[in-house]
Amino acid sequence: MSNTANKDQTSEVFLDQTLRPAQWEEYVGQEPIKNNLHILISAAKERGAPPEHVLFYGPPGLGKTTLAHLIARELGGAMRATSGPAVERVGDLAALLTNLGQGDVLFIDEIHRLPRAIEEVLYPAMESGVLNIIIGKGPSARTIELPLPPFTLVAATTRVADLSAPLRSRFSGGSFRLEFYSEDEIARIIKRSAKILEVKIDADGITEIARRSRATPRTANYLLKRARDYAQLKRSPLSGKTVGEALFMLEVDVLGLTPLDRKLLAALIERFQGGPAGVNALAAALAEEPATISEVHEPFLLQLGLIERTPRGGRVATAAAYKHLGKEPPADLNQRLL
Repeated sequence: MSNTANKDQTSEVFLDQTLRPAQWEEYVGQEPIKNNLHILISAAKERGAPPEHVLFYGPPGLGKTTLAHLIARELGGAMRATSGPAVERVGDLAALLTNLGQGDVLFIDEIHRLPRAIEEVLYPAMESGVLNIIIGKGPSARTIELPLPPFTLVAATTRVADLSAPLRSRFSGGSFRLEFYSEDEIARIIKRSAKILEVKIDADGITEIARRSRATPRTANYLLKRARDYAQLKRSPLSGKTVGEALFMLEVDVLGLTPLDRKLLAALIERFQGGPAGVNALAAALAEEPATISEVHEPFLLQLGLIERTPRGGRVATAAAYKHLGKEPPADLNQRLL
């Protein structure tokens, strides 16, 4: 295989990283968060100190990791990345912390999955810049205090409620919730990604992808790449018609709903008479994990107004859900939401 072919193959493998914004100007959306981070970072740089620790939370695919990369780039330091499940022992965390340089960023993704014993070691590192290591056992055990260079911890989670209160309180730089994107913001992201991919796509094609992208940049880029593949094999331009055909094959409908989204709505309407129904009951009906329902599918369905939560925790299909599936809503629908 030629060097050119190898290079093209490598570029494709790391395509998601290529599409990630490298400058603040390229990062679309989340304006309130960007403004707050600008103040936090600029003031810290003026003082000659690293910014305080920051937590990002929200549904997957909204740009939490990208923000961490941008912070590290702005500070001029290296970014050491890991995830909560990967840090299994105190020694794993100690290795990460002791390898940090001054002004570096430590990024921990899915920090809610960090073991509680390791959290205890992280607290003094975040607050006092020291790493406490216990050597020995029993009466002869002693604690060694290792000073750490000034660093910034940037953490991300999709389940902020699962973080312990002591850990949440130590993000003194701020805890920021990333919101879903508007259709116009997604369209701007698609235009930028298409330019990087060297793909020509017309305005109708951009609109078609934007409205089916679940208000999420990661999904928009995924749909763009799959539509590109379809157009390439069909030898057709990436028009609204071609995009529509590609997304029809992927079973992504006009609202961006996937087959499981539609099955969830159908189960709620047909098997539970529109609800209310709990997450566990819905998961059992669909043979899915409850976390998949509550974390992957429910947030977008709630945003679209296709389901509502009742005060008692049940889920009820709205009139919009009945309409989308071509069904007649029951007369007592409003009563079920009470």
